[in-house]
Amino acid sequence: MHALSQEIRAFSRKGLRKQCTRVTSLTGRTTVETWDGARRVVVEAGPPGRGGSCGFVPDLSLDLRVAVLKPWLLLGSQDAAHDLDTLKKHKVTHILNVAYGVENAFLGDFIYKSISILDLPETNILSYFPECFEFIEQAKAKDGVVLVHCNAGVSRAAAIVIGFLMNSEELSFTSAFSLVKNARPSICPNAGFMEQLRTYQQGKESTKCDNIQDRNGGEWIVLS
Repeated sequence: MHALSQEIRAFSRKGLRKQCTRVTSLTGRTTVETWDGARRVVVEAGPPGRGGSCGFVPDLSLDLRVAVLKPWLLLGSQDAAHDLDTLKKHKVTHILNVAYGVENAFLGDFIYKSISILDLPETNILSYFPECFEFIEQAKAKDGVVLVHCNAGVSRAAAIVIGFLMNSEELSFTSAFSLVKNARPSICPNAGFMEQLRTYQQGKESTKCDNIQDRNGGEWIVLS
């Protein structure tokens, strides 16, 4: 388990730029999250046309689009995760919530796992992979369908799904990213996540080479 408060404090010492996240509660109240040092600041978002504290007009339209990456693996936003008809339409049984401050809507109907991840370039997204991957694999093993979501289904959840496909399907970063991008064009993992995913590929390639070398008694075999 991760000590999120420790991670936040560590980030605050690095002089991060301001980040904003729109969060819609189950009651329909829309707020905007930002950070003041290590303290989370939440302000209520104004109606369309009045602007907002982060210098933009909050998008209050629902995003119920769900990307089907595998018959048992879906990617979407908090809006899809909070819409029962959408969940039933896609036969969802498990929900992996990797947003920060987004509630789980239907605790009696689905199997949930919540992991609070900050959408910051400095967040170590790779450290969350084992926990997330295990939950996804458990859903698959039970013939379930898992929806992975964060707030907008653009950065955190997308990075988790890309990493999972790289791991389970042995895809390169480019192939996994393209697969997810084609299924959900709006994805855009932050720059830090993108760099970590490339590093993740390098680590997997290094491990694969080490395993090949071990199987051949420590001698390299060059295929021509």
